[in-house]
Amino acid sequence: MRLTGADLRDLNLLKYYRLVRRWACKTYDLKDADLELLVYLDCKKLFTRNDFINGTYTYRRNDWIDVFKERNRKSSKYAVYKVSSKGKRLINRIYRILLAEEDLPTATTSVFYNNKSYTDKVYNKAIDDMINDKER
Repeated sequence: MRLTGADLRDLNLLKYYRLVRRWACKTYDLKDADLELLVYLDCKKLFTRNDFINGTYTYRRNDWIDVFKERNRKSSKYAVYKVSSKGKRLINRIYRILLAEEDLPTATTSVFYNNKSYTDKVYNKAIDDMINDKER
């Protein structure tokens, strides 16, 4: 079944994307470009170094990317990579939040919620609005 533009808009999938992106970046200590690269690479499933380079030239690899298959001069010219299970969990969680299947965390232990700066208070209000919007 192919969805039309109106059907896709009815999902409201991107309505809170900016807020969810900010939460993910702050909670997991990522830059916007890092998160966007993870989403790009996750869509490719497996990728080579060239795919990675085409996605970006600067990226902190840490434990977000795993080697799927090492380079082997006999059978494989290039190493093949994949987004790590940690990265997949984050991306899946973002999808669940955007689809309103899960709320952004509002616990006092959250590094994103209940902070004291003005910007944090604005985002806290936006999270509350997002949760209330879901309940309607």
